[in-house]
Amino acid sequence: MLKLPSRRNAAHKILIAFSALLLSTQAMADTAPTKVRYEEVVRSVLYLPMYVALNQGYFKDVGLDVSMKTSQGTDKGMTALLSGSADIVLIGPEASIYVANSESPVKPKVFAGLTATDGFLLLARKPVKNFSWDALKGHKVMSFRPGSNPDVFLEAALRKNGLNPKSDVQLISNVSPAARAGAWMAGQADYAIFLEPEASNLEKGGNGQVVASIGKEVGQIDFTSFTATDDYLKKNPKVVQDWTNAILRAQKYVQTAAPADLAKHISSYFPGVSEPELVATIERYRQYNIWKKDPVVRPEAMESLQDMLVASGLLEQNKRVKYQQFVVTNFATEAK
Repeated sequence: MLKLPSRRNAAHKILIAFSALLLSTQAMADTAPTKVRYEEVVRSVLYLPMYVALNQGYFKDVGLDVSMKTSQGTDKGMTALLSGSADIVLIGPEASIYVANSESPVKPKVFAGLTATDGFLLLARKPVKNFSWDALKGHKVMSFRPGSNPDVFLEAALRKNGLNPKSDVQLISNVSPAARAGAWMAGQADYAIFLEPEASNLEKGGNGQVVASIGKEVGQIDFTSFTATDDYLKKNPKVVQDWTNAILRAQKYVQTAAPADLAKHISSYFPGVSEPELVATIERYRQYNIWKKDPVVRPEAMESLQDMLVASGLLEQNKRVKYQQFVVTNFATEAK
């Protein structure tokens, strides 16, 4: 006579199977990549290490699934962060200083640096053999939104070379980032600042000549950095640490990799630019030491930035923000 399994045995087997299923599901959840909503301020070769990290899978290696959006402006990037539509943004650290002095209950913190200085290049409309900053006196210069880092760094470069940004030149700062190249080609302004590869493309098309590097004039002061809200940093320390580790890995690679290899890694992010053109822009940026060697944002650099903000009339001397109020160091230090 066939012996059927008891109800107790059948129930036990079902329980074991169900438990195994739960454990399997939990294991899959534990190993599933963590989604991170990321926004860059603009699209530029200036942010080369970030594109390398994405292309080479450095974020995937540490379990992060990164989606990327271009904000078209630090102000828009900060708005995305404060509104909760982005987790991590790449913007100028000056934005965190402004918010620290504001009534906003949400306080952003810089946790890792990407660029060591300003990547904007100064273009002259007409060919110049021996450029002198004095040539800008009395002329129109296309800048960026007042209070933005491109505008602040340009003013610092002007002051360093004996020019008063308020009276010696006319800064045009009301052209949106997306419209600047078109406005320049239409004849607006005598000089302008552009990032790569836009600067090289304009130069190649006969629409100006690169005559100076703003970053070289100003020196090593962090220009763009990774920023998140204080709340996000507290709730997601592992994500932020993994992010910073991936960035350091990319920074190290960028320091020694051949420009041709780097151009291949980032070409998909610049569909309208050929690899030889990307190589040329990478070589140009490398000579100016644009990219940081590690993600640490140092106190002296932020003090210099606030000096520039004060000089530009954007920050009152008595409202300087303490370094610890807008910069978190533990993630970058741990990554090193």
